[in-house]
Amino acid sequence: MITHLRIDNRLIHGQVAVAWLKYIGAKAIIVCNDKVAQDSIQKMALPLAARNAKVLVFSIAETLRYEKDNPDETIFIIAKFPQDALAILKSGVKVQSINVGNAAPIAGTKYVMVTKSIAATKEDAEVYQQIAELNGGKLTSQIMPHNAISDFLSDLKKAKLL
Repeated sequence: MITHLRIDNRLIHGQVAVAWLKYIGAKAIIVCNDKVAQDSIQKMALPLAARNAKVLVFSIAETLRYEKDNPDETIFIIAKFPQDALAILKSGVKVQSINVGNAAPIAGTKYVMVTKSIAATKEDAEVYQQIAELNGGKLTSQIMPHNAISDFLSDLKKAKLL
Protein backbone atom coordinates (compact mmCIF):
# COMPACT_ATOMS: atom_id res chain seq x y z
CA MET A 1 0.00 0.00 0.00
CA ILE A 2 1.36 3.41 -0.92
CA THR A 3 1.06 5.38 2.29
CA HIS A 4 2.68 8.57 1.07
CA LEU A 5 3.81 9.95 -2.27
CA ARG A 6 6.18 12.90 -2.07
CA ILE A 7 7.22 14.94 -5.09
CA ASP A 8 10.77 16.08 -4.39
CA ASN A 9 13.42 16.49 -7.06
CA ARG A 10 16.17 16.22 -4.45
CA LEU A 11 15.06 12.60 -3.98
CA ILE A 12 16.51 11.17 -0.76
CA HIS A 13 18.13 13.56 1.68
CA GLY A 14 18.20 14.01 5.45
CA GLN A 15 14.59 15.21 5.74
CA VAL A 16 13.26 12.18 3.89
CA ALA A 17 15.60 9.60 5.34
CA VAL A 18 14.96 10.59 8.94
CA ALA A 19 11.86 12.68 9.56
CA TRP A 20 9.43 11.60 6.85
CA LEU A 21 10.20 7.91 6.92
CA LYS A 22 9.68 7.79 10.69
CA TYR A 23 6.54 9.97 10.51
CA ILE A 24 4.96 7.82 7.79
CA GLY A 25 6.02 4.53 9.33
CA ALA A 26 6.87 3.08 5.94
CA LYS A 27 8.93 -0.06 5.56
CA ALA A 28 10.32 0.89 2.15
CA ILE A 29 11.20 4.00 0.17
CA ILE A 30 10.85 3.82 -3.58
CA VAL A 31 12.58 6.50 -5.61
CA CYS A 32 10.49 6.63 -8.76
CA ASN A 33 11.82 8.10 -11.99
CA ASP A 34 12.64 6.37 -15.26
CA LYS A 35 15.96 8.18 -15.83
CA VAL A 36 17.19 7.77 -12.26
CA ALA A 37 16.34 4.05 -12.43
CA GLN A 38 18.73 3.71 -15.39
CA ASP A 39 21.60 5.54 -13.66
CA SER A 40 23.85 2.98 -11.94
CA ILE A 41 25.58 5.62 -9.81
CA GLN A 42 22.31 6.97 -8.40
CA LYS A 43 21.02 3.44 -7.86
CA MET A 44 24.08 2.77 -5.73
CA ALA A 45 24.24 6.15 -3.93
CA LEU A 46 20.59 6.82 -3.07
CA PRO A 47 20.21 3.89 -0.64
CA LEU A 48 23.24 5.20 1.27
CA ALA A 49 21.30 8.37 2.14
CA ALA A 50 18.75 6.32 4.09
CA ARG A 51 21.08 3.98 5.94
CA ASN A 52 18.57 2.01 7.96
CA ALA A 53 15.77 1.84 5.43
CA LYS A 54 14.93 -0.37 2.50
CA VAL A 55 15.45 1.85 -0.57
CA LEU A 56 14.51 0.82 -4.07
CA VAL A 57 15.25 2.89 -7.16
CA PHE A 58 12.65 2.03 -9.78
CA SER A 59 11.16 3.17 -13.03
CA ILE A 60 7.45 3.99 -13.01
CA ALA A 61 6.63 0.53 -14.41
CA GLU A 62 8.80 -1.20 -11.79
CA THR A 63 7.18 0.86 -9.02
CA LEU A 64 3.70 -0.18 -10.14
CA ARG A 65 4.74 -3.82 -10.41
CA TYR A 66 6.34 -3.75 -6.94
CA GLU A 67 3.23 -2.19 -5.39
CA LYS A 68 1.02 -4.80 -7.04
CA ASP A 69 3.27 -7.66 -5.87
CA ASN A 70 3.53 -6.30 -2.30
CA PRO A 71 0.05 -5.02 -1.41
CA ASP A 72 0.56 -5.36 2.35
CA GLU A 73 3.87 -3.47 2.49
CA THR A 74 3.76 0.15 3.68
CA ILE A 75 5.46 2.08 0.89
CA PHE A 76 6.72 5.66 0.72
CA ILE A 77 7.30 6.86 -2.85
CA ILE A 78 9.50 9.78 -3.76
CA ALA A 79 8.71 10.94 -7.27
CA LYS A 80 11.36 13.15 -8.81
CA PHE A 81 8.90 15.17 -10.90
CA PRO A 82 5.15 15.75 -10.86
CA GLN A 83 4.90 13.83 -14.14
CA ASP A 84 6.18 10.71 -12.34
CA ALA A 85 3.51 11.10 -9.65
CA LEU A 86 0.80 11.65 -12.26
CA ALA A 87 1.78 8.46 -14.10
CA ILE A 88 1.45 6.49 -10.85
CA LEU A 89 -1.98 7.94 -10.14
CA LYS A 90 -3.19 7.43 -13.71
CA SER A 91 -2.46 3.72 -13.29
CA GLY A 92 -5.30 3.57 -10.78
CA VAL A 93 -3.10 2.87 -7.76
CA LYS A 94 -4.51 4.33 -4.55
CA VAL A 95 -2.29 6.63 -2.51
CA GLN A 96 -3.19 7.69 1.03
CA SER A 97 -1.49 11.11 0.88
CA ILE A 98 0.38 13.21 -1.65
CA ASN A 99 2.76 16.00 -0.77
CA VAL A 100 4.81 18.41 -2.86
CA GLY A 101 8.02 18.71 -0.90
CA ASN A 102 10.61 20.44 -3.02
CA ALA A 103 11.12 21.38 -6.61
CA ALA A 104 14.34 23.21 -7.27
CA PRO A 105 14.29 25.50 -10.31
CA ILE A 106 15.38 23.86 -13.54
CA ALA A 107 17.70 26.04 -15.61
CA GLY A 108 16.31 27.07 -18.97
CA THR A 109 12.65 26.83 -17.92
CA LYS A 110 10.22 29.67 -17.30
CA TYR A 111 9.66 28.86 -13.65
CA VAL A 112 8.02 30.82 -10.88
CA MET A 113 8.89 30.33 -7.21
CA VAL A 114 5.58 29.15 -5.79
CA THR A 115 6.99 28.78 -2.27
CA LYS A 116 10.49 29.21 -0.87
CA SER A 117 11.35 25.65 -1.90
CA ILE A 118 9.08 24.93 -4.88
CA ALA A 119 9.57 26.25 -8.39
CA ALA A 120 7.01 25.44 -11.07
CA THR A 121 6.30 26.23 -14.68
CA LYS A 122 2.85 26.68 -16.21
CA GLU A 123 3.17 23.09 -17.53
CA ASP A 124 4.07 21.80 -14.06
CA ALA A 125 1.03 23.58 -12.62
CA GLU A 126 -1.23 21.79 -15.10
CA VAL A 127 0.27 18.45 -14.03
CA TYR A 128 -0.18 19.34 -10.34
CA GLN A 129 -3.82 20.18 -11.06
CA GLN A 130 -4.32 16.76 -12.71
CA ILE A 131 -2.71 15.11 -9.68
CA ALA A 132 -5.14 16.92 -7.40
CA GLU A 133 -8.10 15.88 -9.56
CA LEU A 134 -7.05 12.24 -9.26
CA ASN A 135 -6.61 12.74 -5.50
CA GLY A 136 -10.09 13.97 -4.65
CA GLY A 137 -9.32 17.58 -5.50
CA LYS A 138 -6.52 18.07 -2.99
CA LEU A 139 -2.78 18.44 -3.09
CA THR A 140 -0.67 19.61 -0.19
CA SER A 141 2.77 21.02 0.34
CA GLN A 142 4.72 20.41 3.51
CA ILE A 143 8.47 20.56 3.95
CA MET A 144 8.75 18.60 7.20
CA PRO A 145 6.15 16.64 9.18
CA HIS A 146 6.14 19.29 11.93
CA ASN A 147 5.58 22.17 9.46
CA ALA A 148 2.18 23.57 8.58
CA ILE A 149 0.38 21.95 5.67
CA SER A 150 -0.34 24.24 2.73
CA ASP A 151 -3.00 23.84 0.04
CA PHE A 152 -0.71 23.63 -2.97
CA LEU A 153 -3.39 24.44 -5.55
CA SER A 154 -4.04 27.71 -3.70
CA ASP A 155 -0.30 28.39 -3.75
CA LEU A 156 -0.24 27.82 -7.53
CA LYS A 157 -3.17 30.22 -7.96
CA LYS A 158 -1.43 32.89 -5.85
CA ALA A 159 1.63 32.46 -8.09
CA LYS A 160 -0.68 33.01 -11.11
CA LEU A 161 0.14 29.58 -12.56
CA LEU A 162 -3.49 28.35 -12.43
